[in-house]
Amino acid sequence: VHFVESGGGVVQPGGSLTLSCVVSGSIESIKTMGWYRKAPGKERELVATINEHGITNYTEAVQGRFTISGDNAKNTVYQQMNSLKSVDTGVYYCYAEARQYYLVSYLPYWGQGTRVTVSS
Repeated sequence: VHFVESGGGVVQPGGSLTLSCVVSGSIESIKTMGWYRKAPGKERELVATINEHGITNYTEAVQGRFTISGDNAKNTVYQQMNSLKSVDTGVYYCYAEARQYYLVSYLPYWGQGTRVTVSS
């Protein structure tokens, strides 16, 4: 399973960024896609997910500021991040719960990450 993540960068507090992630490989089906992040000195945490039916889930810290969306046909997920704060700084990892052609079960996969820095 291969990930191509983009959209990270440096932004001032209050600014916006949009992350994108395309998943490819020997994938038969994707059940859920989303984003995790790891802030300096903290454990990796869930940010937002979207399932195959378009149902979304957000961690409380980003509700009302971040919007996740996806394109099932393209195995792509986006995350629009508005009103960014310094606490949003971290490495953002694309996530996919996917089933490969030669496997029976859905398994979790993560991309290599894209860095987001919110600083004045």
